[in-house]
Amino acid sequence: MSLYGTGMLMTFTEVAPEDEDEFNEWYNREHIDERVWMPGFHRARRYVAVDFDARVKYFASYETGTVQDLANPDYMARLQVQTDWSQKVMAGFTKFDRLTAEITIDQTHGFSGWLGVTRFFPEESQRDRLRNLLKENALPDLKQRLNMLGGCLAENDIEVSNIGLAAQGKPVPPGQTPEWIVLLDGATEAAVRDANDGLANILEGAGVASAGLDRTIYGFLFGNNR
Repeated sequence: MSLYGTGMLMTFTEVAPEDEDEFNEWYNREHIDERVWMPGFHRARRYVAVDFDARVKYFASYETGTVQDLANPDYMARLQVQTDWSQKVMAGFTKFDRLTAEITIDQTHGFSGWLGVTRFFPEESQRDRLRNLLKENALPDLKQRLNMLGGCLAENDIEVSNIGLAAQGKPVPPGQTPEWIVLLDGATEAAVRDANDGLANILEGAGVASAGLDRTIYGFLFGNNR
């Protein structure tokens, strides 16, 4: 089974160590369930980084019918009215990055316990070539490796993202460029780590600077769907 749609909200979050127990309880007992029942949402999953040097410790994905669902007026209104528990936990975020993406390549097959996440900012002149490379060669080859199950390309939709920022009363950063995120699912940490390394080699060979690749391996924590 592929993803539940062509839209995906992604969040990268951290809290202080002394707040992690409550953060995880809130995410598992309230936040995921609340989000999957919002208009356009279908499935949510959350992960924790296994790399000690990960830029952000926690990652979550929320699958929606389309990326435009992430600018739905009803959803925007709900962002402005959070539960008491949500307000308390969110006030303690020490890192938070929110992306609203369109899934432009979906070669996933269910989901597994391990996820490779690669983030980068492709130059405009590279995008068509890289998209074709990922669709026709890189993702088909990587998902055929032992214990690998699939992957997808998500391209951040800046316009939709900025609507969400405005709904939360946050400033819109100037000079934004579209970020790409490649997700690789696998049955073992070793398989995903090896595939993530292979993806980096492919991207570097296609002209993406290695210094511009943010790569992290995450382990599955909890998910739900409707």
